[in-house]
Amino acid sequence: MKHTVEEVKLPNGARGLLIDIPGATVMSFQFQFRAGNRYVKNKDIYETAHIMEHMAFGANAQFKNEHEFEAEFTKNGAYHNAYTSDLSMVYVADCADFEWERILNLQRVAICQPKFNTEELEAEKGNVKSELTGYLNNHNRVLWPKIQQLLGEDVFTFWQRLQTIPNVTLADIREHHRRTHTAKNMCFVIAGKLHGRKTEIKRQLADWELPEGERFEVPKDELSRANPNLIRRKEASNLTFGWSLTLPRELSDEEAEAMNCLDQILTGTMHSRIYGAARKKGIAYGVFSDTSVGFYDSSWDFGGQVNLETAGALFDIIVREVKLVGEGKITEEELEAAKSYALGRYQMGAQTVAQISNFYTGRYFADGVVKEYEKVPDSIRKTTRERMIATAREFIESDTWVLAGVSSGEKTDLVELNDKLATLFDKR
Repeated sequence: MKHTVEEVKLPNGARGLLIDIPGATVMSFQFQFRAGNRYVKNKDIYETAHIMEHMAFGANAQFKNEHEFEAEFTKNGAYHNAYTSDLSMVYVADCADFEWERILNLQRVAICQPKFNTEELEAEKGNVKSELTGYLNNHNRVLWPKIQQLLGEDVFTFWQRLQTIPNVTLADIREHHRRTHTAKNMCFVIAGKLHGRKTEIKRQLADWELPEGERFEVPKDELSRANPNLIRRKEASNLTFGWSLTLPRELSDEEAEAMNCLDQILTGTMHSRIYGAARKKGIAYGVFSDTSVGFYDSSWDFGGQVNLETAGALFDIIVREVKLVGEGKITEEELEAAKSYALGRYQMGAQTVAQISNFYTGRYFADGVVKEYEKVPDSIRKTTRERMIATAREFIESDTWVLAGVSSGEKTDLVELNDKLATLFDKR
């Protein structure tokens, strides 16, 4: 879908993107605050942000409780939600074009004028406890926060988070909202048919009842290589594993695109070098790799599930293929196939208003960068073997990594797999 993007800074200090999509029949709203788990007052009340997010659509200046607000918000089919991460709290909504003003006003009331009360706090404490307890039964959910922690990120695991729920008080919720929900700490992305509406949208947002505040800094962690870690679960009949490599800098868009192409070559298809080879030999049903760019660091992650008796064979394939990448053994044919796939996914990724909005929010909410949608195809086409290989080598040379797993097996099993990976970093 064709669209144009305008970045705006409002008089109150809020910043955002207005994405005009002519002919769109839907409006999409996303409001982000740096108000996630890393910004709670202290770690004894770590779940404050998460519980507050659960209370986001409860009692407010216009509605007595969540049920009344929900009935009004959704009466014409509109959708809303919120989510909390380590850094962010994000409020999202989608609605029919004809009711965009009504929905924007309801979001204002929920975000700016909540009336947190004891009854809803106790209810949402129970819901958050149920949610996190459920995550403990999901081995992938258990695994990746532990990997973050092992590398040196100042985060809690789900088990640790559960222990802090009883400590959170109504005063903590109100303090967190007051300190984090400020104009300068807010970013937004609004997408839809905006021609003739931008001035009114900017006027309304500038009048939101938020104190000026400040845009919080992103905390910086010192990451380091860690020993392998096994999370034992007697019910885990196989091994759910994660291998994370980090680089102490932010990848450029060109480097990130090159790594995305490399991930496609390694694990993206049934004929890929790692995943395809494992499937062909009946070694593993699912393996993935993914590259992500953070504020100070970048990550190259591998993961999946494998039966304990075939884990060694899978890791032999992983080591072999990553080593070949480091040696520069990527063919032009493989690169061209990965670029063709990326171009196809790019064209398929802008079919809806929400997809277009999400293209921009990832980077804009993280570090204020406005990605240029029209330049993506050129960036993909310009991807070279040299950039791909050099970036992958830099991840290896950084030697900052950890292997962790969830299994009913023994720690020695994971240590053996870790020893296989360690050969990639042998500088002798």
